Amino acid sequence: MSKTLKIDSTIRCDVLIVGAGGAGLRCAAEILERRPGCRIIALTKVPHPQKSHTSTAQGGLAAVDPKDPSDKNLFHMFDTWKGSDCTADQNVIKKISEASWEQIVWLENRGMHFSRDHEGRLLKRTFGGHTIRFGESPAYRAVFEADRTGKGINDTCWGETIKRGICFMNQTIATELLFNGNRCVGSIVFKQKEGSFVRILSRATVFATGGIGQVFKVTTNCRQNTGDGLAVALRAGFPIMDPEAIQFHPTGIVGPGILASETLRSVGGILRNRHMEGFMERYAPKMKDLAPRDMVARAIETEIREGRGILNPDHRIEHVWIDLRHLPHSVHEEQIPEVRGFFQKYMNIDPKTQLCPVRPSQHYHMGGIPTNEFGEVQTAFQETVPGFFAIGECASASFHGFNRLGSNSILELITMGKYAGERVLNYMEDADTDLPDEPAEATFSQFSRYVENRGRENIGKIREEMKSLMTENVGVFRNEEKIVRAIEGLADLKKRAGNIPLSSESLIMNQELVERWELDNLLDLSMVIAHASLNRRESRGAHFREDFPERKDAFNHHTLASMTEFGKVNLGKRSVNQCIFEAKEKFYEKFGIIERRY
Repeated sequence: MSKTLKIDSTIRCDVLIVGAGGAGLRCAAEILERRPGCRIIALTKVPHPQKSHTSTAQGGLAAVDPKDPSDKNLFHMFDTWKGSDCTADQNVIKKISEASWEQIVWLENRGMHFSRDHEGRLLKRTFGGHTIRFGESPAYRAVFEADRTGKGINDTCWGETIKRGICFMNQTIATELLFNGNRCVGSIVFKQKEGSFVRILSRATVFATGGIGQVFKVTTNCRQNTGDGLAVALRAGFPIMDPEAIQFHPTGIVGPGILASETLRSVGGILRNRHMEGFMERYAPKMKDLAPRDMVARAIETEIREGRGILNPDHRIEHVWIDLRHLPHSVHEEQIPEVRGFFQKYMNIDPKTQLCPVRPSQHYHMGGIPTNEFGEVQTAFQETVPGFFAIGECASASFHGFNRLGSNSILELITMGKYAGERVLNYMEDADTDLPDEPAEATFSQFSRYVENRGRENIGKIREEMKSLMTENVGVFRNEEKIVRAIEGLADLKKRAGNIPLSSESLIMNQELVERWELDNLLDLSMVIAHASLNRRESRGAHFREDFPERKDAFNHHTLASMTEFGKVNLGKRSVNQCIFEAKEKFYEKFGIIERRY
């Protein structure tokens, strides 16, 4: 079969962007605005860019209005540092926070419909962990478009790129990176509808492929979020930074796991247990329901563990309630209409009059392909890779450390998209345009194996077993025994995956073939996540070890995990940047290794 696989065509472009969500489109828009006529090809795994996962983001994006008399960029930086459990990089925190309002203006000037009050001023809401005056009181910092903020961003950036001549390749995946020496010169891609492999040669390649949600059984992520970009980078020899840093959103809707936005708590929603107690006061006396997500998720799981959860009769899952019944009619109709609709559609519940069942659902990956503050990918030795960039959730600069604050993710998308776009333009000035042809041996070997495999195993069954294994053993609460069980189980699943037959050898619109590729991506990433979780013998942010419940100074670093052969994971370190603390300017002590209480 390997002899029959071939490159059907070669395409040349200036920039290849893999992923057409908020980060990829913002990067493309920046490049096209600054250099009209630049040839950009953007791949998207889904049928249309507007189906990208960014469109599901609900609540808002954090940005300090320079005209706000009570808020400052310094407070946002502090909140992000503290929220990260002292593991975000301070150069990145500073760069993104200081650029935040400029990006709000950029979006609004291009037509995004931010919600406003009756006097025409931008409305703002508070999110967990966002404060003024270093934790004194909640900060109203997040601007929003009702509860469809991500869709507003995605649509706006998509429109900007369309009118400037971007070329989209829908239902297309990148399977292999191409290099000339140490310089990235493009990618091998597989066009699902045509069943063809194409070599795309580019002066710069940007990965913006999104998250890893399908590693877990219950997730707020879309079906396509299978960590593809991370897996391709991993197989090319690059490390994944902080793979163990995985956020479980406190309020996933019971059953589908769909996100019930943090907006619900920011507008006054209260988490209650089976006794109708507002229990968050026990875990975060000051911030209560608006504590950072990792704390609220652990609180909910603890309530359930200790017998104060409620068993859902339809899904046989224990949960807690979020109480929205006391909120004004205007809040339900104007600020949370989409989330209210989710409860009505999927649970047959009216949040105006009924309690809503929620429990933690895997939401976000703080780890990713390691980059610098400009989105340039780095090796395990922290050397910049010419021509290779990564932005958005698939990348880790790191703005979020070991816990992301709500409303910081889509802020990162648009700011890092802008900075990476600027860097791409600078890089292309000196990039060689006489790009060599490269073989696609890795891709052909991989896909030939899929088609040639024989046996009686089933893709869906192995995938579900993997998701259950990871959820039960590398979820909200972790310990050595559980993680070892996961590692052993993953090794067995990988072996079994070699006995999966495909029902058709055709490459054209063969969804089963793509799912087989996704399964390898998920298994590879799961193994790296598990090994990194086992190695980090402490609790930090979203990584909570029951056998090591305290944070330890010995782990004040990022993890760099590499794996060129399944199961053989090499672990390295990257220092956490503390430039704000080291500058010794006013309030510098707030950016040391501080206690994390709310």
